[in-house]
Amino acid sequence: MTTNNPLLAPFDVPPFPQIHIEHYLPAIQEAAVIRLEEVDLIVANSEEPTFENTIVALENSGKLLSRILGVFYALLHADADDAMMDLSIEVSRILSENASKISLNQALFQKIKAVYDQSSTLNLSDEQTMLLEETYHSFIRNGANLQGEDRKRFRDIKKRLSELTTRFGQNVKKELAGYSLELNADQVDGLPQWLIEQISENAKAQKSRAPYLLTLQAPEYTAFMKFSPHSDLRRQLYLMYSGRNQKGEFSNIEIIKEITSLRLEIAQLLGYDAFADFMLERTMAKTPQRALNLLNSLRDAYMPAMKRELAELRDFAGEEILPWNYSYHSNRLRVERYDFDPEVLRPYFELSAVMRGVFSLAERLYGIRFVEKNDVPVYHHDVKVFQVTDADGSELGLLYTDFFPRAGRKSPGAWMTDFREADGQLRPQVNIVMNFTKPGANRPSLLSPSEVTTFLHEFGHSLHSLLTQVKYTSLAGTNVDRDFVELPSQFHENFFYSRDFLDSFARHYQTGEQLPDELFRKMIASQQFGAAFACIRQLNFAYIDMAFHSVTEPIDDVVAVELDAIKSVEIFPYIPETLIAPSFTHIFSGGYAAGYYSYKWAEVLDADAFALFEQKGIFNPELADSFRKNILEKGGTSPADVLYREFRGKDPDIDALLLRDGIKTIA
Repeated sequence: MTTNNPLLAPFDVPPFPQIHIEHYLPAIQEAAVIRLEEVDLIVANSEEPTFENTIVALENSGKLLSRILGVFYALLHADADDAMMDLSIEVSRILSENASKISLNQALFQKIKAVYDQSSTLNLSDEQTMLLEETYHSFIRNGANLQGEDRKRFRDIKKRLSELTTRFGQNVKKELAGYSLELNADQVDGLPQWLIEQISENAKAQKSRAPYLLTLQAPEYTAFMKFSPHSDLRRQLYLMYSGRNQKGEFSNIEIIKEITSLRLEIAQLLGYDAFADFMLERTMAKTPQRALNLLNSLRDAYMPAMKRELAELRDFAGEEILPWNYSYHSNRLRVERYDFDPEVLRPYFELSAVMRGVFSLAERLYGIRFVEKNDVPVYHHDVKVFQVTDADGSELGLLYTDFFPRAGRKSPGAWMTDFREADGQLRPQVNIVMNFTKPGANRPSLLSPSEVTTFLHEFGHSLHSLLTQVKYTSLAGTNVDRDFVELPSQFHENFFYSRDFLDSFARHYQTGEQLPDELFRKMIASQQFGAAFACIRQLNFAYIDMAFHSVTEPIDDVVAVELDAIKSVEIFPYIPETLIAPSFTHIFSGGYAAGYYSYKWAEVLDADAFALFEQKGIFNPELADSFRKNILEKGGTSPADVLYREFRGKDPDIDALLLRDGIKTIA
C-alpha cells in the first residue's frame, strides 16, 4: 500500500491540511482494488458459508474505501473547487464499476444466498437478522439475479447514472454561483441592516461597480424576496432563481430525461413497472400508492385552507398574489395581524449562543455533552469541532460544524454527513453543514427563526448518528428507511417553540436582555400563519418527484411532466421558463429519488411523537430516554414501523399534524 498518500496512511481524524486534490484519485483507485481483494477472499474461503465468514466479512470489507470517501464526498459538497467537481465524475465511474463487480459477483451471491436460505436455523439476533435481510435484498436489487446481456446492461446503466447524477448537482452549484444582481443605494430600502451590510461586502469583494451586490445564496435571496418593496426587482430575482439550469452550459433538461429513462430501465430489468415501485418496496410506505395516499390526504386537508390564505392575502395586498410577491405581502400581513416580524428575533439568536442552547438541549434530554476541540484539523477556518461524550463520560464521537455559504464551493441548502460512521468499535465523526447568515464587519452571525430550526433539524440527524448503539455500519445511525430518516431531525425542530428551551440561550447579543414575553407570545400566536401554503408547497415537490419516477415510458417533455404533476396542488399559474425539476438536487443528485414524500411522511411521525411529549412534559426524562433507546440508538436494526410502535405504543396518524398547523381543532 502506498503510504506517502495521507488518505492511505492510517488516521483517526481526517488530516485535512495534508490532503490535496492529487491524493484523491490514486487513493480511491487503490482502496477500490483492496475492497475487491477482500471480497475475493470471502469467495475463495473453502469453508461452508456462515453468517460470520460471509455476511459479516462482507460488511467489514471496504473500510479503507469508505474512510476515504467519507472525506471526499463531504468536501465535494461543502468546499470544492471546479477541479474537484470535475474529478468527481471519474470517481463516480470508478465507484460504480467497483460496486457492480461486487453486486454482480455470482459466486459471492451464492454464498450470501446459502446463508439466507438457512436463516431460520441460525439463531440470529434481531440486528443480525436485519443485516442478513438487507445484504441479501441489496444484492437482488442490484442485479444479482440478472443474466447475460441484462447483467451487462445493468452495469452500464449504473455507471452512466453515477456520472449523470454527479453532473446534475455540479450544474446546480455552478450556475447558482454565477448569478448576482447589482443594486444602487435607492434599491436597498426596506431591507434589514444585516442584509444591506452583507451585500455591500459582496460588492467590495467582487469589485462591483455598484455599491451593493445581491447573490442567490439562500439567506440573501429569501430575505430580499421578503422585505424589498421593489416588485420589479423581486420579479427579476425570482425569474433568475426559478429559471436556473434550463438552458446553456449548465442545463439539466436533457440530463433529467436520461436519468429518468435509465432509472425506469433499471426498475423494469428488475421486474417492476416503474422506478417508484422499486424504490418504495423496502420503506415504511412499501408502495407508491400508500405514499400518494398520504400526500392526497394532506392535499385534501390543506388545499381549502391554502385557498383561504391566498384570498385573504390578495384582499390585504390589493393585487394578484404571484410567486415574487407572496413572501413580501405575507410578511406584511403577519406584521399587521400579529404586530410581529420574525426578523426582530435575530438579535436574540446570535450563532454561538444558539449553538450553546442546542447543545444544552441534547444534554437535558439525553445527558450528553459537547466540548470544543481546537487540536483537530479542519478543512476550512469556519469549521469547529466538538468532542461528544455520554453522561458516564464515554466517548460518543466528534461533531464538526460548518455554517456559512461559500459561493461556488459549497452546495446550497443544509445537510448532515459522516466523515466516519460507527462500526461497533469506532465512534462516528459527524459533519453538519448549513448556509446561514454570515457575520458582518461589525456584527456577529444573527440567525432568523427558520435558521435556528434548520440548525435543530440537522442537529437531530447528527444525534441519530452520534447516539447509535448499532454494531454494523450499514444499519447504524441514519442508515434507515428513507421515510423514517427525517423523524429525528424534524422531531427536534419542535423544541424551538418551547419557552423553557429558548430561555436557555436567547439573549439580545448587545444588551443581554432575555427574549421578551411579548415577542414570544406573538411568535407563538403567529406559528400557524401560512401553514397551509407551506404544506402545499412541499406537496408540490413531492408530487413532482413521484411523477418523474412513476413513468412507465421515457419522457420527452420535462415541462409537461412537472405541470401535470402539480395540477391538483397548483399555487400559482405557470410562468414560462420557471421550473422546479432542473435544480431539484434532492431527487436528481441526492438520495431522495421517489422519496421526497418522506419529508411529509416523517412530519406526520414527528408531530405524533412530539404530541406525546406535550402530554407528559417536553423534558420528561423517561420519555426522552425512550426516544433515545427506541429511535436514536437503534438505527435500522428493526423495521421502522416496529421501532416507532416500541416508542409511541401505536401507529401514527395525521391528527397531531393537523392540530399543530391549525387545520383541525380539538373537538
